[in-house]
Amino acid sequence: MPEQDKYFDPLRRKWVAATPEEKVRQWFIGVLKDQAGVPAWLMNSEVQMKSGQKPWRADILVYSRSGRPLAVVECKRPDVKIDASVADQALRYHSVQQVGFIFLTNGESTYAYRRNGTAFTQLDHIPTYSEMTQQCQQ
Repeated sequence: MPEQDKYFDPLRRKWVAATPEEKVRQWFIGVLKDQAGVPAWLMNSEVQMKSGQKPWRADILVYSRSGRPLAVVECKRPDVKIDASVADQALRYHSVQQVGFIFLTNGESTYAYRRNGTAFTQLDHIPTYSEMTQQCQQ
């Protein structure tokens, strides 16, 4: 595959296929790094996890400086509507990782949620890394 058909994933440190979902994932890595101030070394992409016998793969996980998961991101292609099934997928990842934040995006619509006890509340912005770490210490 020629390089023009690939994106360099700075988190996995390798070239990956240039799919529509990967384009969204790479864009959101930039949002987290450049706008929210998340250090790149505290993010991973395509994170494998397992609950029971079912393997899952989170698009992006954000970690605290101590290595605790803070946020999970579910990315979809731009033509995929962000609906309850996408939220359910992210909540499955939360059930394994116990994160304080969930982000859902297709590159055109992005939703941010913060855990409030056992429920998630929608936010009107992507929180900064500082906000994420402060929230998750409470």
